[in-house]
Amino acid sequence: MIILSVLFFIIGLALLIGGAWLIALGGSLYYCFAGVAFIAVSLLLRNRNALANLVYAILLMATLIWSVLESGLSWWPLATRMGLFLILAIPLLLIAFFKHRQGWIFLLPAWIAASATTLSPLMVTSPTTVEGELPRVVSAPFASDVNESDWNAYGRSNLGQRFSPLANITPENVDQLQLAWQYQTGDKKGPKDVGETTYEATPLKIGNALYLCTPHNWLIALDADTGEEQWVYDAKVPADSQRQHQTCRGVSYLPPSDSKQPPLVETVSTPSENLSTLQCDAQLFLPTSDARLIAVDPSTGARCANFAENGELDLMHNMPFKQSGYYYSTSPPLVAGGVVIVAGSVNDNYDINSPSGVIRAYDVKTGELVWNWDSGKPNKTAPIGEDEVYATSSPNSWSVASADEELGLAYFPMGNRTPDQLGAYRSPAEEKYATSVVALSLKTGQVAWVQQFVHHDLWDMDTPAQPSLLDLETDTGKQPALVIPTKQGDIYVLNRATGKPILPITEEAAPQGAIPGDYTAQTQPTSALSFKPEKLTESDMWGATPLDQLICRINFKQLRYEGRYTPPSEEGSIIFPGNFGVFNWGSIAIDPKRQQLFGMPLYLAFTSTLVPKEGADLSGSNTGEQGVNSNEGADYAVDLKPFLSPLGIPCQQPPWGYVAGVNLNKGETAWKHKNGTIEDMTPLKLPIEMGVPGIGGPIITDSGIVFMAATVDNYLRAYNLANGDELWKARLPAGGQATPMTYLNSKGEQMVVQVAGGHGSIGTKIGDYVMAYKLKK
Repeated sequence: MIILSVLFFIIGLALLIGGAWLIALGGSLYYCFAGVAFIAVSLLLRNRNALANLVYAILLMATLIWSVLESGLSWWPLATRMGLFLILAIPLLLIAFFKHRQGWIFLLPAWIAASATTLSPLMVTSPTTVEGELPRVVSAPFASDVNESDWNAYGRSNLGQRFSPLANITPENVDQLQLAWQYQTGDKKGPKDVGETTYEATPLKIGNALYLCTPHNWLIALDADTGEEQWVYDAKVPADSQRQHQTCRGVSYLPPSDSKQPPLVETVSTPSENLSTLQCDAQLFLPTSDARLIAVDPSTGARCANFAENGELDLMHNMPFKQSGYYYSTSPPLVAGGVVIVAGSVNDNYDINSPSGVIRAYDVKTGELVWNWDSGKPNKTAPIGEDEVYATSSPNSWSVASADEELGLAYFPMGNRTPDQLGAYRSPAEEKYATSVVALSLKTGQVAWVQQFVHHDLWDMDTPAQPSLLDLETDTGKQPALVIPTKQGDIYVLNRATGKPILPITEEAAPQGAIPGDYTAQTQPTSALSFKPEKLTESDMWGATPLDQLICRINFKQLRYEGRYTPPSEEGSIIFPGNFGVFNWGSIAIDPKRQQLFGMPLYLAFTSTLVPKEGADLSGSNTGEQGVNSNEGADYAVDLKPFLSPLGIPCQQPPWGYVAGVNLNKGETAWKHKNGTIEDMTPLKLPIEMGVPGIGGPIITDSGIVFMAATVDNYLRAYNLANGDELWKARLPAGGQATPMTYLNSKGEQMVVQVAGGHGSIGTKIGDYVMAYKLKK
């Protein structure tokens, strides 16, 4: 009795003090009331007064009414508001019953009613779910220059659709998938690696071989039937603590010039980097995290003597600043129109004087510079002079590009100029091209059109995803379309020849009030097709218990927040969606035949705090994108991090992750379901479906199957594109934060391959696996 009394008193005191603080900030009165009730119960228990149960019964019913008014009959918000209080009622009931006191008569009915109401949402569809169906009707022809058995580029082709015409695996037999083979690369995160050392690679399948890259830029060739290693090229990339990312999303392929027959891979026991260079016809291009582009022979992995300097091109040439680890390419280059086009990532918020975000096209055979497009000097695309330099810190394109060779255009998702949260250092040209998609001529690099998605971006809302190209049937006829998702949740559908919107784009009023010397745009664009979140309220704050919920509410009230595009501030601002994005580099998948889209929208809030540097201790800064970054040369550092409770879980209530299906002809979301479990988020390994974060992308097959891993629980899943139902899943040995791919092996069997190596930023299990699945015989 004494222990229980003390427990109630401690909880009550915490709720009372925290509740009073929340009231002072203009928040809910409830926690203060609950604190008084807990203390009253504590004192009554100490005196063995049966009224303790009556007071607690009143608290339970009041909490239930308050919870339903705040969150409705939604399971996770209701369960975490009521759960602890319902558990604490059990010892009160037992004491009253076995001590023959009458208090249980008051408490038991209240406990039963509260428990039943709390459990009732489990019996109905979640209010966040959208139910519907996409028709399985072919409305457009499908044409591709990629052999149907292959996967020749990151998005299968330069159209970036992530759509395969294969249909061997169907909704009816997908549950018969089993592991065919697995391979371990041997490249794992080391003690000197940066935190975000990640496997994000999607393999290519060309002829009889798979080609993939690892975080430390090993290029590996595997037998497509068996997974047996054929050769390995190690780019010998040194460790560098200044890199923000240690990853490789993929390699690129140049087919042979004189034949449509793909090169045959050979088994090579010597490390391919030690082989003599040779003249290459077909080529593979490997970007490295120490700013090189390497061309190798697909058959043996030997470097191509015809390209640049014995197969290696130094991408730091003509850079205005050359800090080690500040510039590198994490995504595969674009091979189209006789050139290989390389963009790169520039570290966020380390230094206002950083390398350029220039996009450069090199002759695909010789490595000679053909053109360069620098968003800081957008009209000067002729090859730069030997003694000239590119623009300092200009907006970069770190994600994957697409191309339409018939139109002669390449499409680049553009990022922001560093520093992301400080706009005073930007030129008019940089303002125009930042956070946009830009169409460039494959021949000259000149701009054909640009569409911006954030004006004067102060939130690190880089356009993160590869554009997907298809011919879209509209009310005005067929249009060449480009579909691109954004971090802020909008999906833009544009005419890729002109850049004009196919689905309407409007401007909405945005919060105002930047720091002195900066400004915020009056309005921001939004698309008619959007997964942008609703504005957060105090009642959206969440936690595993009422105590950490209370702390999240206090933090919410202390931080600046006025909705999407709240400016960063010295007191700290909530950025929702955060720079992790509603969509990120995993992009979307498109079924061009049925004009349908599959995506994985996520909802995680971040906080952004501008730190005046005068007198500040920045000794622990610059350890990655998150945390404190120093912005050398600026007046402010920035502290960017997820908005989390003291228990390390998001402060806003779940679901945090969904899957969704869209009818592109109508521009409408047909269905939307929460996605993923907390199995790998807690020590108890509970496979409870909550809708969890993830990063990675989907693929679609012609049979209407979507394959995707991505989530923080380690599974590869198959979904029905028509309605979003989960049809199959396989446990992965490590985090699957990479986009899968599919192909036919030499026996005509459809294979599905997923790289599983974990992700440093989101904390999934680290590994080095390549997992291949096929149907049981």
